[in-house]
Amino acid sequence: MSKTILVTGAGRGLGRTLAERLSERGDTVIGHARSAAALDGVPHAAALIADLADPAGLADAVAALGVERLDALVHNAGVLNVNPVAEETLEWWQRTMAVNVVSVAELTRLLLPALRAAQGHVFFLNSGAGLHAAPRLSSYAASKHALKAIADALRAEEQANGVRVTSFYPSHFDTDMQRGLRDQYDSDYDPSRAMSRDTVAKTILAVLDAPADMVVNELRTEPPNPLPIRPRG
Repeated sequence: MSKTILVTGAGRGLGRTLAERLSERGDTVIGHARSAAALDGVPHAAALIADLADPAGLADAVAALGVERLDALVHNAGVLNVNPVAEETLEWWQRTMAVNVVSVAELTRLLLPALRAAQGHVFFLNSGAGLHAAPRLSSYAASKHALKAIADALRAEEQANGVRVTSFYPSHFDTDMQRGLRDQYDSDYDPSRAMSRDTVAKTILAVLDAPADMVVNELRTEPPNPLPIRPRG
């Protein structure tokens, strides 16, 4: 049976791959992006156009979408900046928290009636940084620790309503964000030692397809031989 699934950050990277795989198997994809142009070439039946840096704008965007039943909400979008606490800017703290935390909570709140109606699934794409904070990743790691807290609270609150909640902590997979992170650390990057976007997308689909008598609350993955983050030279 086909599902209706909303994927944030569907215009590129893992979000785009996920939208493609879902569409290929016959699911109805609602693609989120900051602009309609960002979804060009991405298979989707409907679009949620909203800037996650402005959480206050989400209510109107969701109302315009008019979705009454939602089988899954995949929180994929996010931002990252590399800086020590002593140098991280207020602008980046505010942007990171708005995109990675506040908008996630607000979008979930707005879509909970539709998720409850379908006994749906809220899937949080977290990170290893959501479990352990590395040097120079304070703002990103703080946002991912907060994301874990949202997921944990939501799971306890919505279990009686039949809503499933999963936190996924993948490490070292091939995305522009990972490449950008390595660049900011002045570190080499080898995609052959990272998980592919397709592998991660297939894993997400497998979790979303878990039998009715089971839910995957948390999942952590990494490649067999990840390349350490070390300065060049």
